[in-house]
Amino acid sequence: MKLTDLLERLDYTCIQGKLDKEIKAIVNDSRKAVPDSLFFCIQGAVTDGHEYAAEVAGKGAAAIVVQRPVAVPKEVTVIQVEDSRYAMALIAAAWYGYPAEKMKVIGITGTKGKTTTAYMVKSILEASGFKTGLIGTIEVIAGEEHIPANNTTPESVLIQEYFSRMERAGCDCVVMEVSSQGLKLHRTAGIPFEIGIFTNLGVDHIGPAEHESFEDYVYCKSLLFRQCRIGIVNKDDPHLEQILQGHTCQVETFGFSEEANLRAEDTRLVSRPGYLGIAYKVTGLLDLDVEIDIPGRFSVYNSLTAIAVCRHFGVPREAIRNSLKKLKVKGRVEMVKVSDDFTLMIDYAHNAMSLESLLTTLREYQPKRLVCLFGCGGNRSRDRRFEMAHVAGRLADFTIITSDNPRYEEPEAILDDIEKGMRETEGRYIKIVDRKEAIAYAIHHGQPGDVIVLAGKGHEDYQEIRGVKYHMDERDLIREILEEDRRKAGV
Repeated sequence: MKLTDLLERLDYTCIQGKLDKEIKAIVNDSRKAVPDSLFFCIQGAVTDGHEYAAEVAGKGAAAIVVQRPVAVPKEVTVIQVEDSRYAMALIAAAWYGYPAEKMKVIGITGTKGKTTTAYMVKSILEASGFKTGLIGTIEVIAGEEHIPANNTTPESVLIQEYFSRMERAGCDCVVMEVSSQGLKLHRTAGIPFEIGIFTNLGVDHIGPAEHESFEDYVYCKSLLFRQCRIGIVNKDDPHLEQILQGHTCQVETFGFSEEANLRAEDTRLVSRPGYLGIAYKVTGLLDLDVEIDIPGRFSVYNSLTAIAVCRHFGVPREAIRNSLKKLKVKGRVEMVKVSDDFTLMIDYAHNAMSLESLLTTLREYQPKRLVCLFGCGGNRSRDRRFEMAHVAGRLADFTIITSDNPRYEEPEAILDDIEKGMRETEGRYIKIVDRKEAIAYAIHHGQPGDVIVLAGKGHEDYQEIRGVKYHMDERDLIREILEEDRRKAGV
């Protein structure tokens, strides 16, 4: 592809070399540079791509995109831009032929609810005949392809590659999770979002590696609403005004508020052994009765958002109702049937805020006992261990402390920290280091009317120990435990 074609939507200065060149690859990893490639010098938190300019030139790179001058042979074209990441996003879109412009792209941002909402939107649209791709925390889906995800919002070059695969697979729509980090680092620059969604905002992702302040976090989230045609936002969130500051889109609201355009009314909990759900009536822009097999008030928000989106695609009410009733999202309040007496579920809650939200929600169903199994990752903030212990000790009737990605720490040391936090509460608990043994204990000691939640792993199918990820899926562990029980019983 001609370099001039790749640069057609970009403001730049050519500080050396010719623009009339054929480019055979675009890369932002110096190890992948090949002859006639274009290399992006990205200034990251750990390394600076400008330091590798001479190396990639030696490998035959034809052009280099920079933010500051670099010393390379004169035959190498050097393109200077204000922001290399922004340039990379626009060039990547050109490289793949602007695939996003041939589909309706729906972007979802917010602290919680992105994953579940994305699957709800995809499920409803597909039930109505819209072939829909997905980019999210759990996976990327392009037609029949399912690709495990490493980031909620991948780098721009990868996003555009996924869009291209989806276009080739015949997708009409794409629903994607858009993280604040993805917006901050211009991974989504140049994407013409048809719909942007704001779920909610909580204090999260604040720190030197992510956002320097809560204000920066809010600002980055707000960028989506300067890049979409329609903004569908949570009327009940106290930060909504900040999120919409500077917006350029048409705005619709959802929520419980009487002022919301799409509202949830007459909410009622649905509970029976092995099953928890919620039902409500949709009013405002649409009249509809729905029931969801995912418990809690947050499920109302997630489903209401999905309904608000799919209304713009002319989806029939029955398709919305049926899709929401059947939907299950891996690792998001995912119920696993093990007994007719009690309810067991798997959830990704892996910090104090998400665990508190989950346990508070489950408390509303008035279980005989609320049992919480969780651990904390190694080589992460020790404060998280005490915080999660305080939440579990306060909200659960019984807690099982176990291992969760110990990484380079000793599992017992992590559990000791959690135990210290538990002792500062009145909560009852037991320590079982091995996660399979801990799950077996939870199942074998389940009582009629209990709700048992395995928290922290969610969709993850591995346990990370000393730099190695070993396969470990809680669904497999549950099956193994039940099979072992049947063999012991001679069944």
